[in-house]
Amino acid sequence: NYPGFPEGVTGPEMMELFHKQAERFGTGFHSGDAARIDLSTRPFTVELHDRTLRAATLVVATGASAKLLGIESEKRLMGYGVSACATCDGFFYKDKDVIVVGGGNTAVEEAIFLTKFARKVTVVHRRDAFRAEKILQDRLFKNPKIEVIWDSVLEDVTGAENPLKVSGVKLKNVKTGAITQRKVDGVFIAIGHQPASELFAGQVKMKPSGYVVTEGHST
Repeated sequence: NYPGFPEGVTGPEMMELFHKQAERFGTGFHSGDAARIDLSTRPFTVELHDRTLRAATLVVATGASAKLLGIESEKRLMGYGVSACATCDGFFYKDKDVIVVGGGNTAVEEAIFLTKFARKVTVVHRRDAFRAEKILQDRLFKNPKIEVIWDSVLEDVTGAENPLKVSGVKLKNVKTGAITQRKVDGVFIAIGHQPASELFAGQVKMKPSGYVVTEGHST
């Protein structure tokens, strides 16, 4: 629905058009992985593996990646029933049963979003209360499609091999140690994000979470 494209346009196609237009007006592009950044003096230095760039201004837009649990089955079934993005993959689970792992704003928002498609959404949280904002919790508790399992963690994701897909999960109660199994069609990991800010450590102010602190009217 992006304006100006009555026949529609894909994201990559539109970015290529942006790229060409920026080049037309003199923008230079350098592709490569930054190996080291020095912000101690101006101009700032960005070292790539094969060349060095210098600039008076540096915009940090390195993004963040979803945090994962680190279990083997999570990695093996990622993209085959395991996801870290409900808005990306939710429509694949129309009239199916899914679980969401987490207890913060991300988990609660994704659980509510998934009720647009899924038959049932089960939220699994390792504590006995959510950390999400109250207004989000209120929406979640009022939704008849959502069930919450407290004091539990995801121990394993089970799945068939041919074709590769999720068939269920094993949950562990952190207070009793009891293991239970549930049949589900999808697993959404929603335990937060890790900012890609390692290159800037010690050079700019950061929150304990690793996000860069932004300050108004700063230079």
